[in-house]
Amino acid sequence: MSIEVLTLLFFGSLLLFLFLGVSLAFVLGGVSVVFLYFTWGADSFYMVASQMWGTMESFTLVAIPLYVMMAMLLERTGVAKDLYHMMYLWGGGIRGGLAIGTLGICALFAAMSGISGAAVVAMGTIALPSMLERGYDKKMALGCINTGGSWGVLVPPSVLMILYSLITGVSVGKMFVAGLLPGLLLMALVTAYVIIRCWLQPELAPAIPKDQRPSWKEKFDALKAVILPIMIVVMVLGSIMLGLATPTEAAAIGVLGALISAAVYRKLSFNLIHEASIRTFKLTGMIAWILFGAHAFSAAYQGMGAQALIEGLMTYIPGGPWGIIIFMMFIVFLLGMVLDPVGIMMITLPVFVPIVTSLGFDPIWFGILFVINMEIGYMTPPFGFNLFYLKGVVPPGITMRDIYTSIIPYVIVSLVGLVLIMIFPEIATYLPNKIFD
Repeated sequence: MSIEVLTLLFFGSLLLFLFLGVSLAFVLGGVSVVFLYFTWGADSFYMVASQMWGTMESFTLVAIPLYVMMAMLLERTGVAKDLYHMMYLWGGGIRGGLAIGTLGICALFAAMSGISGAAVVAMGTIALPSMLERGYDKKMALGCINTGGSWGVLVPPSVLMILYSLITGVSVGKMFVAGLLPGLLLMALVTAYVIIRCWLQPELAPAIPKDQRPSWKEKFDALKAVILPIMIVVMVLGSIMLGLATPTEAAAIGVLGALISAAVYRKLSFNLIHEASIRTFKLTGMIAWILFGAHAFSAAYQGMGAQALIEGLMTYIPGGPWGIIIFMMFIVFLLGMVLDPVGIMMITLPVFVPIVTSLGFDPIWFGILFVINMEIGYMTPPFGFNLFYLKGVVPPGITMRDIYTSIIPYVIVSLVGLVLIMIFPEIATYLPNKIFD
């Protein structure tokens, strides 16, 4: 049977079971095992087991449960509530100030947690009711929370960056540092969009009336809310950039910072640690099973001759090497609308990255483009995770249609940022080259 027919059967089976609702880990592993058996026989299973064992021995893998644990602890400490109060006092007096403040808090949460859902749930619970009460347009408020929450996968530390490094073999530290400037760029673009939109349409995000604005003393007193978040960011990223700790060791430092925050807010208890640990075990277990299934998938498809097929198909794409990169980004963008980001990484990266490196492109730069696409996938209909996180905490009057339509301009702005990083690769590569080389 030709590789073309095997590819259609392979991916057709994969999509069929995914649409039937079977868990991604079991689809990846189950379909792959069947095709491996009929392609190479029972001996091929040893190759899959060997790859899985190699992944389990990776020291980098330890960072995933640690960063997830840090996010779970921070979600319950009260940090988000105090941060929003501070942003409310400082930004509420200008048009769109609460929306810009919410974006700033999401950026801080992104730099502390490494996952997407924490900021969405926190700001959907705290910031959204306040913005709606102050007369903010609901789509403006929803879009800010959805977009800002997605930055957790781009702004380091990032669980998706760790997975990208595990799959491709690039440095986790370089990926973390490479995400800093692109993250700042996307924050600046989204903030500029909010400012311009509110300037053109003041009714979308009115300022707090003058008689309700706080005094300077209240503003400065509220600044103490940023001390703990900045401490955690400095502990995690500073230790990596100064060479004091590996990304995995920095994750342990981040958990320590989250525990200190919980103690300061008087939330540290056995129940808090127990609940955060259980949620960490569940999420990490899901990621691990998907990772195991993906290794089986990669082994099966490469064993069937996928590399030669993909390289042959790429020769028919117009535009040369850049045409291939744009085509890959388009495929990943479409997959982001319907599949889990971890699954997309496991399916596409073993095929895409060897081609990217053979074309002479920097895999770190491509990794940042890929992660930005995953970030957009978290907030795009119909199956973006952030859409459903947000739906779970919004007031009853807000429909899923409102959430879907609110994200359109923010997706466009994020795509503009993606294009800028494609045109100017130094945005992603300058810092890692400067620090590590």
